[in-house]
Amino acid sequence: MRVIGDIATVRSKNAGPFVLTIDVFCHKAATYTLLRHFLTTGTVATTLGCDGNAVTKFTLPDLHVIKFSLPRPIIQGCPADRDMHGAQFSNLIAELALPEDANLPAQ
Repeated sequence: MRVIGDIATVRSKNAGPFVLTIDVFCHKAATYTLLRHFLTTGTVATTLGCDGNAVTKFTLPDLHVIKFSLPRPIIQGCPADRDMHGAQFSNLIAELALPEDANLPAQ
């Protein structure tokens, strides 16, 4: 079973105290094309346990990058915030299993 992290670099960061951004850097055009269709706002919302209407997807085809922005589950810096930089969210996306029938580009 292959996961997104096998074919792309995924990172997340805070974009202020109320918003997270997740970036998926695809190293090849074929990877970008595959992930652009596979990674939907619904998939990201389900994976991160948030409202799909609150997730925004940005595609940057010239850079082979897919970005998602969503509200932080907890305001940055409050006592309940266990991830000040939003770094843990990228792991959840990177570990998503790719479809078995996906035409995966060579590494």
